[in-house]
Amino acid sequence: MEAFLVSTGIVALGEMGDKTQLLAMLLAARFRKPLPIVFGILVATLANHALAGAVGQWVADAIGPVWLRWIIGASFLAMAVWMMIPDHIDDDEAATKGLRLGVFGTTVVAFFLAEMGDKTQIATVALAARYDAFVAVVAGTTLGMMLANVPAVYLGDQIAKKVSMTLVHGVSALIFAVLGVLTLFNVGRFF
Repeated sequence: MEAFLVSTGIVALGEMGDKTQLLAMLLAARFRKPLPIVFGILVATLANHALAGAVGQWVADAIGPVWLRWIIGASFLAMAVWMMIPDHIDDDEAATKGLRLGVFGTTVVAFFLAEMGDKTQIATVALAARYDAFVAVVAGTTLGMMLANVPAVYLGDQIAKKVSMTLVHGVSALIFAVLGVLTLFNVGRFF
């Protein structure tokens, strides 16, 4: 349960103001069909985070526990720093040039590609390596993505105007930093 809750919280916070959240707003504004966009986000996130979780599990199995602890701890600290760098998205990056794939297909492709190498994908790799709970991590990170992106699809600009992204990114960075330090000092049930 810890892996699920930590994964959900860290990704929901980390996703606030992220390029994929901006992409959700852009798709919603362009297509004005929230339901296929939401389902497209879900499918893309499940596929992307399952892949990232599998990589995390492989890393955990391939590297010895001492090295793994240091790599994951350093990764969490790097994520804390990365959280403080705001994301932006170009209209061209949104991959919304046409409706050849329809709203759902366009959303799946755009979100899957936008998540490649993104903060939340890297976090999923690290969380899957940290916790030996693939399903809980993938379910948690997917839920976190949905918690951040579904309101963006439906409320878009109204949310962005009322929520301090600097504060949200600061809290998220703090959580990553705490996880990094705890991992480096082997606090908890790591190894």
